[in-house]
Amino acid sequence: MGVWDLAIRNIADPVARQLAARGQIRTFARGDLLIREHDRSDSVYVLLAGNVQVFVADARGREMILAHYRASDFVGEMALDGKPRSASVRTLDETVCSVVARELLLDMIRANPELALHLYATIIARARSTTGSLKSLALMDVYGRVARLLREQEYVPGEDGLLWSRERLTQQEIAKRVGASRDMISRIFKDLRAGGYIATRDRRITILRRPPARW
Repeated sequence: MGVWDLAIRNIADPVARQLAARGQIRTFARGDLLIREHDRSDSVYVLLAGNVQVFVADARGREMILAHYRASDFVGEMALDGKPRSASVRTLDETVCSVVARELLLDMIRANPELALHLYATIIARARSTTGSLKSLALMDVYGRVARLLREQEYVPGEDGLLWSRERLTQQEIAKRVGASRDMISRIFKDLRAGGYIATRDRRITILRRPPARW
């Protein structure tokens, strides 16, 4: 059994596992676009290794990050409707995917209609998450959006006994995600570090004590 066959068998989500088992294994370099906004929808990508970010961009190249996904997640489920992509997906490091063509996906749904229900549930959950993020952009100040992002991070134990964010985040990436300038994020992080609320190392963040509700 190959390494990627084993990775597919170890996927906990039965839908992602079923999709990955039928796809073609492909490797992408860091910075590659798996999906380009406005392109034709023709494939679903199940991540077997690596990390990706979902983003939209305007005509001037300004980006807003909508979500991040890693191994065992899948992206591109909007290929179901065959319409142009609504967002782009970019790899953050070398990424291995099982790529399922739209026609194969439709064949799988015809053979197992319950698969469509699971895919629709994923689409609805992601739409709600995006709505929540956009609501926070509209109703919270910049500090509130940063605090929300910090709360939503997944933290894992480090060798020093502290819990560090699994995801590596530059201040520029945080600025794109919360809809603010990099200078504003730099000032907020400087104040949070000075107040003993957070520490940063190698683009990871640890919460030393709960940041205040308002700044």
